Amino acid sequence: MSCAAPTPRHPFRRRRLAGGALWLLSAGAASAQDAPSAVTLEELSVAGLGNGLATIGYQPRRSTFGAGADTAILDTPANIAVVPAQVLRDQRVISLDEALRNVSGIAQTNSVGGTQEAVVRRGFGTFRDDSILRDGRRTVLQQNFSYAIERVEVLKGPASLLYGITDPGGLINLVSKRPEFTPHGSLNLTSTSFGGGLVQGDLTGPVEGTNLAYRMVADIQSYDYWRNFGHLSRQVVAPSLTWKGDDTTVTVGYEFSHYRVPYDRGTIFDPRTGRPLRVPRDRRFDERSSQHEATSHLASLDVDHRFDDDWKLHFGYTYSHLGYDEDQIRPVSYNAVTGLLTRRADGTRNADFNAHVARLDLTGRFDTFGLRHDLLAGVTYENIDYGRPDIIRGPNRAGFNPFRPVYGTLATVPVISAPDSNLRERLSNTSLYLQDSLHLSDQWILVAGLSTQIFDQFGAKGTPAVAYTDIDGVRVLPRVGLVYKLAPNLSLYGSYSQSFKPNTSLANIVGALPPEEGEAFEVGVKADVAAGLTVTGAMFDIEKANVLVTQVVNGLTVASTAGKVRSRGFEIDVAGQILPDWAVIASYGFTQAQVTDDPALAGKQLLNTPRVTASAFLTHQFGAIAEAAEFGSTRLGAGFLEAGFGARYVGARPGDATNSFKLPEYVVCDAFLAYNTQVNGLATTLQLNLKNLFDRTYYPSSGGSNLLVAVGEPFQALVTARVAW
Repeated sequence: MSCAAPTPRHPFRRRRLAGGALWLLSAGAASAQDAPSAVTLEELSVAGLGNGLATIGYQPRRSTFGAGADTAILDTPANIAVVPAQVLRDQRVISLDEALRNVSGIAQTNSVGGTQEAVVRRGFGTFRDDSILRDGRRTVLQQNFSYAIERVEVLKGPASLLYGITDPGGLINLVSKRPEFTPHGSLNLTSTSFGGGLVQGDLTGPVEGTNLAYRMVADIQSYDYWRNFGHLSRQVVAPSLTWKGDDTTVTVGYEFSHYRVPYDRGTIFDPRTGRPLRVPRDRRFDERSSQHEATSHLASLDVDHRFDDDWKLHFGYTYSHLGYDEDQIRPVSYNAVTGLLTRRADGTRNADFNAHVARLDLTGRFDTFGLRHDLLAGVTYENIDYGRPDIIRGPNRAGFNPFRPVYGTLATVPVISAPDSNLRERLSNTSLYLQDSLHLSDQWILVAGLSTQIFDQFGAKGTPAVAYTDIDGVRVLPRVGLVYKLAPNLSLYGSYSQSFKPNTSLANIVGALPPEEGEAFEVGVKADVAAGLTVTGAMFDIEKANVLVTQVVNGLTVASTAGKVRSRGFEIDVAGQILPDWAVIASYGFTQAQVTDDPALAGKQLLNTPRVTASAFLTHQFGAIAEAAEFGSTRLGAGFLEAGFGARYVGARPGDATNSFKLPEYVVCDAFLAYNTQVNGLATTLQLNLKNLFDRTYYPSSGGSNLLVAVGEPFQALVTARVAW
């Protein structure tokens, strides 16, 4: 399968792009003239050397995510993939979905009309499944990715020992930008062919005469939605402050976010043909009132203390709050004979989500009988509270024609549904864990540990409230892994681990939902090839009981569990430099995930899980193509050209739990071209990114029904002017 041939594009997008390019170019030059300091062009990106992860360009070297302490990736018995800052910059990533396209075995799942980040990992995952962390801790945020994020880390497989209640598919960690004592800053101005753009700024440095460093990140987005109506806007402000003593470092951070996005349930697949309705892909089947507006707050405290060279203590605390209101025109049923759609106006008012998460880790290194131990002991406490006090349920309204739509016929009815409102879910969990990495020799590392999960879960809804979940208990979960270093740059590993996760869902519940329990076996190989390329290959076998399954019945999303499911497959992730001036990030994943034991779903493949995913993104630096020059008071440095091209493939996926239809496979290609120079001593870049280069129509995920199929974004061009100092 190849990238599709281009289709005709809208002329107005070309005009907007041309105007945006001229505006950004002039703005970048003007900003450069006003700045006095001089810098050199960045040829090699080295990030995170002081905060747990080292990356050189595209290549990840070390991480705290997989071992709980700063550890070389080759010494960790788990598959860890990293999307570093340079990849995010080159690909002009503006969403978590775009970042994770570089990682094997991951696909989008039900994003609830584009309002939430939601991904499948190794066949497992739903929206709001607590798999997306911020700086290693859980939050209640639905949208996490912004310009305030430094990099994205993915830990494959069960991680309950280190991160408490989790899903066996793995975790995603978004690492925030933090203060640095070396001063630097940047300003990005981006115009998009959709109409509108982004303004993003980042400034950090020391506070003169003190032991303090600051950082301020701002991300302002406002651009048109690509379908026939809608607009997206987002404002993020993220200040942080670090105090550094002789042995103690304290960092406080805060992030405010407000966003308003379309609540778009996508398109419909005809039940007779299993194919999408033959209508323009940008046609919406709802109303302009379908929108989601949210405000979030994220506050964090991190304290690191070094007792000596061997023993360290870390305390981390995060408070997160999310409040939102939303309206949606929900598709209820489609009559394939008449071609008419029945819809309903639903909504949520005054949603109130809150989470307190605290973590204390003690790490130490010591020897016994000539063997080195790397010890991790810790405790994590989580208190998560989801509240939706006012739920709107309008009456069903038939007669909407998707082929000849007439909008404005269905308005939001502010009538609160007593049986569905007053919804409250609370989960508290205390996790105690102990892990030892025992260096048996220069070649062998044995990693073993236990965690104890002490949990209490309660859920109720309705007026008066009726409890549907009220459970508590204690679970002990093991983890064991073995690493064999064939050479300093080559290791083999194997691991066994278990996971545990109480089932919870804001959907309507079908009976009691027992907790999910999983166990996984994994073997793999890791290698640093030459000086700058890391390759990881893994094979896994995961079995999970009581898997949460969501389906749409009579227009309502209902939740139930499947008896047992099994996911088996293998993955390859490659990142780094392959030749001088050539860098690559690539992946391949094969996942066979299906229900193995269930009276209704046995033999069915898991929702939104492709058998095959693959991606490759290659960049090349051409070196200097223009000499330094002066134009009046403007001094231009030598010009350097950089270009990149990539493609991603996602195989066919079931669109619902019963596998009644499938989303087709697709290939999407992207490219970028960047010109790097200096304007009056400031590093300046003009960058063009072309996303979905050949304007391919594709369907990234399903909401569990043929009425709820997301449509992928068409061709988009972004022009960015970047100034750094």
